[in-house]
Amino acid sequence: MNYDDLFVLVIEPSKVQRTIIVNHLKSFGIHKIDEYDGAAQALEGMQTQLPDLVVSSMHLPDMTGTDVVTLMRKDEQLAHITFLLISSETHYRYLEPIRQSGAIAILPKPFSRKDLLSALQSTLLYLSDQDTEASYTEEEFEELRILVVDDSKLSRNYVCKILRNIGVETILEANDGNEALSQVENQAFDLIITDYNMPNLDGREMVEKIRQNSDQASVPIIMITSEQNPEQLTAIQKSGVSALCSKPLSYEMAKRIIERLVLDKNDY
Repeated sequence: MNYDDLFVLVIEPSKVQRTIIVNHLKSFGIHKIDEYDGAAQALEGMQTQLPDLVVSSMHLPDMTGTDVVTLMRKDEQLAHITFLLISSETHYRYLEPIRQSGAIAILPKPFSRKDLLSALQSTLLYLSDQDTEASYTEEEFEELRILVVDDSKLSRNYVCKILRNIGVETILEANDGNEALSQVENQAFDLIITDYNMPNLDGREMVEKIRQNSDQASVPIIMITSEQNPEQLTAIQKSGVSALCSKPLSYEMAKRIIERLVLDKNDY
């Protein structure tokens, strides 16, 4: 799949901002573009012809970008469509649901051409992996067991989709750190992918308990977080994580880290 194969749906109430976005997309060779200034009509349009990527602003005349992606994820037909937010919004209340939904990226206004290109590259990789068989031998994944830990079902779904796209079949899920520890006590895993902010037992505490008290103390652990506090991030790194990724998780980055940690790939 190439850029000129992509069908992109853009939701932006400002004609000026919409033109900027569309012109950037066209400069990458994307010409299948539908434009909307409101969410309701855009959601109707998606039902008529499924886009490969939805690019949306946060504040729309009839709802927010958060509402749009939430409705998409609840619709079986739209749930798999990649979502990119472009917004000057910085408030946690608006952005956190976007991060949890498995958005391909969140870009600020004004966004850079480089950042948009990175998001489009992740989209292409994500879609290409959906349409092709994994590039690894069956034996490499035959015994692979991965545990995904997150209190957000949407986030777990997105991470599981990444894993399935690269050929992983045995994926178990946990809602929080306590549930994950119970599973780690009873079965072996090749990789754990966990959120940081969770009820009951957060990701950092879970990692510390695994590193200090588990028979699987050396299992690779990827931590995904929207945390911005430098002190908290330092504490997470010291807890023993193998890799620390920010939300929203870049599909391309996630794939490379998983390959490096689990399959000993050297191209990361």
